[in-house]
Amino acid sequence: MVKVWTNWGAVLPNPCNCRGLRGRNIGFESPFSHHDIKQKMQKRIILVFLTLILWKTGISGQELKSQSPLVIAHRGASGYLPEHTLAAVALAHGLGADFIEQDVILTQDNQPVVLHDLTLDATTNVNNLFPGRNRKNGLFYAIDFTLAELKKLSVRERGNRSGTESKYPRRFPGKSALFKIITLQEEIELIQGMNKSTGRNVGLFVELKDPEWHRQEGKDLSAVVMKLLEHYGYKTAKDRVYVQSFSANELKRLRLEFETKLKLVQLIGENRWRLSETDFNRLLTAEGLAEVAVYADGIGPWIKQIVGGNSFFGNPELTSLVSDAQSLGMKVFPYTIRSDALPGFSSSFEELLDIMFKQAKVDGVFTDFPDKVRSFLKLQI
Repeated sequence: MVKVWTNWGAVLPNPCNCRGLRGRNIGFESPFSHHDIKQKMQKRIILVFLTLILWKTGISGQELKSQSPLVIAHRGASGYLPEHTLAAVALAHGLGADFIEQDVILTQDNQPVVLHDLTLDATTNVNNLFPGRNRKNGLFYAIDFTLAELKKLSVRERGNRSGTESKYPRRFPGKSALFKIITLQEEIELIQGMNKSTGRNVGLFVELKDPEWHRQEGKDLSAVVMKLLEHYGYKTAKDRVYVQSFSANELKRLRLEFETKLKLVQLIGENRWRLSETDFNRLLTAEGLAEVAVYADGIGPWIKQIVGGNSFFGNPELTSLVSDAQSLGMKVFPYTIRSDALPGFSSSFEELLDIMFKQAKVDGVFTDFPDKVRSFLKLQI
């Protein structure tokens, strides 16, 4: 029997006293009372139970069983071209990705741009063009620049924090000045345009990057992004878009305050990474997953949370995470599958994919090499 956690104090953030990562009040106040939120969550739990009943009897589960695993282009075709550039997006579309991921942050003038980091140091030439605009920690933050200023920068292959060494030496040359920072609008218009010209229907996989930190800076990332998605026609659960975040509180906010019908994915990291106020250790438990199933349609775990290591005989030892999440009606999309950066539990890219798709039976993967994953699926699945 599946148990759904109903301790509302544990599930929900305090809507009238949200605090940032440093513990200070950030002035966010929910228009909903505790009673309103509790009623909404109770309705959501009923829906979860209905989904479980149908899924167990094989009715709604037919969709899950009939679908091929999704190929999600991680920051575009980032194994071949610098991440989050229009070129990487176009190539990912052409290489057969089902969805393309966008990491979204805000500029000083509240424009949503597609960048993985809050800072600019590892992927741009910001230090050359804007010396002295760094913060006390020595780093340059995108939120301290207007969109017009960011458009002056060149985007290069990801390097170390200072940008002096390439993180992946066999990838695109790091000193190229061919690419620019792009806005979320530009990426959406490119994907939708290519969908029209190719007859494909590639979707968006939008990540809200550190919404708690944005609120500390006085900005509401979710409000900007959700308004833009609606403007471009992404409104229902049937639309080709997922919205994801490491912040459990922010995803609950999307479901309850924004009342979004879009599919939501709870990303799961490690607490030591300090990505969010979310307790990822708890989310990995049966109770934690039951809580997630109330507001999210899927999870995005780190691949090492799916494979705990190798057995004495060298075989991968799978955790129960995938089956536990799928038993609650959620899909599982692990990150990140790279042919040039294999985890310790696999000796080849093909073995890694075999573990993910054939043994763990995930519903899709984030990958820097969408063509290689697509080729594997065509031959093996």
